[in-house]
Amino acid sequence: MKEAAAPEQRVQLDESPINNTQTGERYSPRMGLGEFTMNVLNGISVAVVVALVPQALLGELFKALLPVFPQGKEIIGMVSVASSMLPIAIGLLVAMQFKMTHIQTATVAISAVMGSGVVKGINSDGFLQLKGTGLVINTGLTAAFAVIMILLIGDRLKSYTILVLPPTVIVVAGGLGKFVTYPAVLVFTKWLGNLVVGAVDLQPIMMGLILSIAFGLMMASPISTVGIATAIFLSGIASGVANVGCCAVAFTMMWAGWKVNGPGGSLVHVVGSAKVQVANMMRRPIALLPAMVACGISGIVAGLFRVQGTPISAGFGISGLVGPLAALNADGWGWSVRNILIVVLVYAVVPCVSGYFAVALFDKRLGVTNQDMYALKFD
Repeated sequence: MKEAAAPEQRVQLDESPINNTQTGERYSPRMGLGEFTMNVLNGISVAVVVALVPQALLGELFKALLPVFPQGKEIIGMVSVASSMLPIAIGLLVAMQFKMTHIQTATVAISAVMGSGVVKGINSDGFLQLKGTGLVINTGLTAAFAVIMILLIGDRLKSYTILVLPPTVIVVAGGLGKFVTYPAVLVFTKWLGNLVVGAVDLQPIMMGLILSIAFGLMMASPISTVGIATAIFLSGIASGVANVGCCAVAFTMMWAGWKVNGPGGSLVHVVGSAKVQVANMMRRPIALLPAMVACGISGIVAGLFRVQGTPISAGFGISGLVGPLAALNADGWGWSVRNILIVVLVYAVVPCVSGYFAVALFDKRLGVTNQDMYALKFD
């Protein structure tokens, strides 16, 4: 007897923008504005960290080591290229937030590059020129335009999706970002960045206090401090005081939950990020009071010493020594013993000590906060 032939199986790839075949999840195009915005912002936040952390951690370190390790320039070049890949990362991760398929994800990523401004053209030798990280805000806008188009198109294209969707979305959404919104967003972000930097330069102590607290609060919130700093080109003293605020939050959270989290869990805030406390802070905003005091004190000291930084270093805490290294490599500074002592004082000693006493004040003296408010759960 002959065995019955097995029926022919055909695999059909569904590239519908609201039906992800990999997960089986359907994403409704009729979402609220708040949900849509948060998806875009979450994608940008993760992309900023992925693309910029290599340069922030390794770039400054190998710049300092160049006199004794000249081969480090190759690593500096690699991480510099990684930072220029930020628009691609934003497009990919924004699309992933909407559970899009491969074709749609790649389309959003390419569209984001079109509106980022990172591509400066082709030189005389025919090489594509990339410069900087692009305009983060406009990159996110362009990615959002692409997502909206894909959600509106839906599954109407059927089998023509792979032929029609990419060129249509890339040209329309990418062109909208490149030619319509990019010029306006560029002017606005530069104006806002210059306004903040100028205000801090004129009043480093007062503005240092305000900016340090502002970035400290953002560090303990879902908002990306790195994304904000890079978006408005925060540099100079403004970047320095913002970074010190992030350091102060890290040390304060370390002391605040030392008893309940133990040494290992507490040090996560310093060697990692204070954002592990986001859930606790959202539930009990009053727990931010000690950090605000420590940020204010640290910001004043940072303003007095006029420490500086870069747009990339501004949003990091003490993790990876990104801020301290950027301060020592800033114009007019350098690796003298005096400057090293100042940086240690501003970025470590003052935030650590002020955080300890702020926690003691609000916990033991005033009874406003307690250790349980800062308990971390990694279940």
